[in-house]
Formats: sequence, C-alpha cells, structure tokens
Amino acid sequence: MASSNTYRLRCSVPGHEIDVRGLASTSFPEGAFVSVSRDRTGRVWVPNMGPNRSFTEMHCMHGHTNFVSCVCIIAPNETYPRGLIATGGNDNNICVFSLDRPDPLYILKGHKNTVCTLSAGKFGTLLSGSWDTTAKVWLNDKCMMSLQGHTAAVWAVKIFPQQGLMLTGSADKSIKLWKAGRCEKTYTGHEDCVRGLAVVNNTEFFSCSNDASIRRWHVDGECLQVYYGHTNYIYSISVFPNGQDFISTGEDRSIRIWKNGECAQTIRLPAQSVWCCCILDNGDIVVGASDGIIRVFTESDERIASAEDIKAFENELSQSTIDAKTGDLGDIKMEELPGREHLNEPGTRDGQTRLIKDGETVQAYQWSVSDSNWLKIGDVIGSSGATPQTSGRVLFEGKEYDFVFTIDVNEGGPSMKLPYNVADDPWLTAHNFLEKNDLNPMFLDQVANFIIENTKGNTVGRTETGHSDPFTGSGRYVPASAGGSSASGADPFTGSGRYIPGSGPSTVAPAGVADPFTGGSAYASNTLQSSSAPTNIYFPKTDAVKFEQANATQILAKLKELNRGAPNEQTLSDDGIQKLEKLLSTVSNLNAAEKPTTEEIEILWKTAHWPEDIVFPVLDILRLAVRHPVVNEQFYSDKDGVQFCNHLLNLMGPQGKPANQMLVLRTLCNSFAGQWGQTLLMSMRETVMSQAMQLRTVNNKNIHVALATLVLNYAGCLHKVADLEGKAQCLSMVSTILEVVQDKEAVFRLLVALGTTIGSDGTARDLAQSLGVKSQINKYSTVTDPAKLGECCKLVLNQL
Repeated sequence: MASSNTYRLRCSVPGHEIDVRGLASTSFPEGAFVSVSRDRTGRVWVPNMGPNRSFTEMHCMHGHTNFVSCVCIIAPNETYPRGLIATGGNDNNICVFSLDRPDPLYILKGHKNTVCTLSAGKFGTLLSGSWDTTAKVWLNDKCMMSLQGHTAAVWAVKIFPQQGLMLTGSADKSIKLWKAGRCEKTYTGHEDCVRGLAVVNNTEFFSCSNDASIRRWHVDGECLQVYYGHTNYIYSISVFPNGQDFISTGEDRSIRIWKNGECAQTIRLPAQSVWCCCILDNGDIVVGASDGIIRVFTESDERIASAEDIKAFENELSQSTIDAKTGDLGDIKMEELPGREHLNEPGTRDGQTRLIKDGETVQAYQWSVSDSNWLKIGDVIGSSGATPQTSGRVLFEGKEYDFVFTIDVNEGGPSMKLPYNVADDPWLTAHNFLEKNDLNPMFLDQVANFIIENTKGNTVGRTETGHSDPFTGSGRYVPASAGGSSASGADPFTGSGRYIPGSGPSTVAPAGVADPFTGGSAYASNTLQSSSAPTNIYFPKTDAVKFEQANATQILAKLKELNRGAPNEQTLSDDGIQKLEKLLSTVSNLNAAEKPTTEEIEILWKTAHWPEDIVFPVLDILRLAVRHPVVNEQFYSDKDGVQFCNHLLNLMGPQGKPANQMLVLRTLCNSFAGQWGQTLLMSMRETVMSQAMQLRTVNNKNIHVALATLVLNYAGCLHKVADLEGKAQCLSMVSTILEVVQDKEAVFRLLVALGTTIGSDGTARDLAQSLGVKSQINKYSTVTDPAKLGECCKLVLNQL
C-alpha cells in the first residue's frame, strides 16, 4: 500500500454535540473505534466499505446521567465474544456495554467523584481512576480492591500486559506502580498534573503532563528520556505497535507524531483542546477535540480524503482564532512581525509555525512538508479566555469545572474559591462551599443566588473567564533474625527442630503416603503416579493448619528464668508457675479428660502482658493453649476477643521482636482450630491480614512459614464462602509474599492457599490470572526436592 510517511486527513466524523473526551480502537468490528463525549453518549464507528473513506455510526450507548469522560475496551471472552465497552463519567459511575443493546449490562458504583480514566487488562480486569484520589480494580461487576496513596485526582491509569502491574498518574504530579494492591514505586519528575499514560512494553511506559512534557520511564524508576514539543497541557498519548513511535495531543490545538525520539509531524486542528487519541490497527490516527468533531488521519495514499474535503478542513483551520494569551505562540509583539513576504521562504521542518502581520491582524501559518507550502492555521486574537467555539474548563484542586468563582466573604480577609459545573445544583454547591470553609449557613441564599446570577445563559461546556485562569481539562526496618532462622531450622524455644504443622482429618492422603503438611515420614511422590496426572491431595485445604510440636520442659525452664526479671506486680508466684505448668500439660494433650481452669487461663492472660523482651515463652504456651476449645472460647468470646486479638497484633508489629512476631503468627494460625477463634479472626480479617503482611520483609524463614500458614487458614475459611473481597485479599497476599519468600515450605503453603482460593471460584481464578501469579509460580513446577512443591505447583497451574 502506497504511503507518503506523512499523515494527512482521512475524514472528519461529526456526530457528537460537544467535546469528544475519550477514544478507543476495538477489534470488533474490524477497523472500528469507540468515542465518548460530554453529550453523555458513547458511539461505535465502523469504516465505510465503499469509496467513501469516512466512518458510520453503528451503535449509540446511553446510561450516564452526566458527562462521559473516558472509555476502554474489555477483551472478548467466552460469554462476550465481541468484547465489552466500559465508560466512565462525571456521575461517578462506570457503565459496561455490549454491542447488542444501547443500555448498560451493568453499572459499577464505588467511586465518590468523577471517573476520568479506565484501562482494561486480561481476564476481564478493569482499572479505574477518579477525582476522589483513588484507583479501583474491578473484576466483572465486583470491586476487588482500592488503590489509595495519591493526594489528588487520579487522571490516568494503565495495566501492564503481563506482570499484574498497574500504573496510576495523578494531579499530585506523581506516578505510582502497583502490584497486588500495594504501591511498589512512586515516580516523580513532572512539574504539574500527570494527564496520560501509555505502556510501551513489559518494562517501559510513557507519561504526559500539564507541564507540556512527555517522559519515558523504566519500571525500576529511571526516567529514560524527556520529550518537548507541545506548548501547553498534554492530555493524551498513544504508542504505535513498534513500541518506539507515538502520538500526543494537547491544549495547543495539535496532534504531534513522534518518530525516533523526535517530533516528526505536527497537525493543527480548528479546536483549542485536542482531548484524546487512539491508533487503529491499520496505523491510522483518530483524535477527538473540544469542537465535538472526530478526525482521522492516515499515511496511506489510498485512504486520504478527497481534495474537496482537505480544502474544507484547511478553510476551517484558517478561519479559527488563536488566543495569544494561551502562550502557545510565545510572546507576540505585533510591531516586530514581518509581512506576507515572509511566507516566500520555505520552512525548515514539518509543523514549524510562522506569524505574519496582515494589516491589523496577526495570522499563524504552519509549514507542511508533504505539500511544500505554508498552511494557515488561524488568526491570532488578544482577548483572554476561551471563545464560544472552545470548551476550556477550569482546574481547581486537580479537578475540572465550568466555573471557579472567587468569593470574598470578609473584607480584607482571604478570598475563597467556589468551583461549579453547570449541571450541578447551585443550592447543593453553595451548601458544600459553606460547609467546607466553615462559613455561617446564613450565607446559603446569597451564595446560591450569586451562582445562579453569574451562570445565566451559559450552556454546558462554556467557561467563565472573568473569575479565574482558564484550564481546559486546568531503612526498611529488618529486625534481627531470630534463632529460628538458622540453617537447620531448629526452634530456639522448644529445641525440637523445625515446627511441622499438623493437618486435620478432612484431607486424607492415599494409603502409604505421608500427609504433605505433617511430614511424619518421607513423602514419596512415586506412590501417586497411578495415572499420568498427579493426584491432588493438596487443595482445597479447608481444615486449620496448626503449629503443635513443643518441648514443654524447655518452655517452662525459660519461663522460670525470665520470671525472675519480670516487673514486681507481674512476677508469678510458685503457685502461679505450677498452674501454668499444669495448663501446659493439659493443652499439650487435647484428648485429656481434664480441662483448663478459669484461674489457669487468667494467669496465662496476665503473663501474656509481660514486657515484650521476656514474653516469648508465654506466647509459646499461648499458641498451644488456643487450640483447646475451652481456652479458644475464653480468649475469643465476644466480650474479650477483640481486646485479646489487638494485644497480639501489637506484639506482632513491624518494630517488634522477631521471636514475638513468629509466635503471634503461630498463635493466630492455631486459633483457627476453634469456632470462636475462627469467627473472630474472620470478622477482623482485613486488619489481621494487613498487619501480618508487614512482616513479609522480615528475613526469617520461620516467620515466612507462619505468615504463609495464616494466609492458608484464611483461604480455607473462605473456600465455600461468596466473599470476593476476602479472596482478593488472600490472592493479593499470596502474590506479594511470593516475591520475597525463599523458604520452600513457605512457598508450598502459599501454593496450597492459592489453589484453595481459586479451586471453586472462577472469578477468583480470573483475578489471580490478572495479578500475574502464573508467571510468579511457574519456576516451582520443576522442583523435585521436596516433590510436593513441584507437584502442587503443577496442579495450581492447571487450575489457572
């Protein structure tokens, strides 16, 4: 196909009433794209089949009650083989459409302000960004997690294609990288709002900003290159398939094509704000602007517009006006400008701008390499603010408004800003303004009437320029390693070697095969190979995995030794020590007829509050005691359970002693053995798991095994429960811990937790895939020592 290597107009596509704010190319129908607008609609456009090079509206979507701000395509799946369309709007909602009906299939609610950016990933994952400063991860019609960390509106989001990584760009000038719901890195460098993001490959991405720059980043944090060319805010950026060349659009009325790191071509439009762009599969470029027109540009000689259409476009461009106060053309001194004869000299590069004086007017021309002449791009005017043909909007606190009024309540006092959109209720706006600024409610009528009076006759999209400047879019702490992390795995308290958790009766191993959790005898994988596929004895694991082995003699010896250093009011008497010794004997044998007494349990509770330097032998008794039904009920009852659990969490804090951290984790794991403990820990799931998660970076194998076991026990409780939020937290923890853990037993338990979580829940499986866990665990599929690790990994991979 013939190509001039210069983009020229293919067609102009009218249809929307006002600003086109979002565009996305789609694989179905072939060559089509989707647009969304402030006219509250979304539209699907398909290429005409005949000699007409334009596009025809195939489908119109309605569902938002306010402006539509952004759009993305959700990839096809078995249920929706043609894919889905997601749109976000100023009504705080996300609408998801199919091509079969004009109304939404479902509406995603959760954001508290405008949804201004969307990105779709694999397996139906959707990432949204909002003026409420958050980004949210959705799977089908459920919100799986909220990404919190930005201090201003989230203007841009993107999902990396492979690794489960997510990007957010914000009006706080920063970009954040997220993995499994956790912020991994923050990128700084832009000097104003980050407005757009584009993924280049698995390790690089672009960002564009209101500071008129484009930056190329490596995920490790290095800014690889900064591109300058735009003279005003840059709103959007899209990358060509080669991963090197890209396009950008902005408030300087232009779309710019970048090749080999340089701005190779600048195309001016007869609209001030060029909001959005996308690239079609054939390489054509689609742009949307504030005049409500979609324009398509092509390199192909076969798809270029007719001479009449090109002439009409050039005439429209030449009749537009350029506000000198926008700064797009630099400082203009009319008396120093040359006359029309200046146009006899050829330009030096495509897109070069030249100003001339023609009588009392200043005209702007742009050099076109393809046509070898100067193309008039408009008359330069000196009036401030947006013209009726533009839809400039005002930026206030990182959000867009039609108006931002300056209100002087007290003479001589500081002025206050009142943002307002014409679609808002003036009385509610006035109420919120007074409440935010702690002003007397008596001003309500006065402020509301001020808004009404100063917005009379204005329609959606107009910006009042007399009250504001126009904006048209405007030392990880690593605790010392406990003795339990020695190479031999010996436990410093029991001296019995590595703790090996037991397994309840619900998972029965085939005859002659040791249970993979108890490790009571050598695990012989070849006994399972009666068929080509390994037998799944690993998951789902729904009974609690516990830490049960102990050396009571050494625990008591250490307790007596440290009792001598306890504070006077907490020192145990000989009788108190004897009662703890009896309690330890009772809870070590759960089949014993004798039960713990209330007095014994009270002494255990008292000593559990010893100073953190000496409390660890008490915690060792406690982790054995909570397995007993009587102790479990006593500690986790409605009356005392939350207080007890909070005490454990305080001991487990990231600044705590590694020995205490490990034993608290083991205590929490063993607490799942009783109904009372399980119920309370499930009710406090988010708090317990979030605080436990902080221990993932502690360099201690025993802590990693206990942490993995805690996740496994939560996964077991959630297995048959329709709690997507809980399962999402489990999957997030598994993915995050896998990045730092080295111990094979810990990895094995995380794999069992993963298999248990996704085993009977397709939505959870899709989320696991979107988090990239498959690539994280694939390396363990070939492990043969221990054999259970490789076999369990293969079974999980089969599920994924």
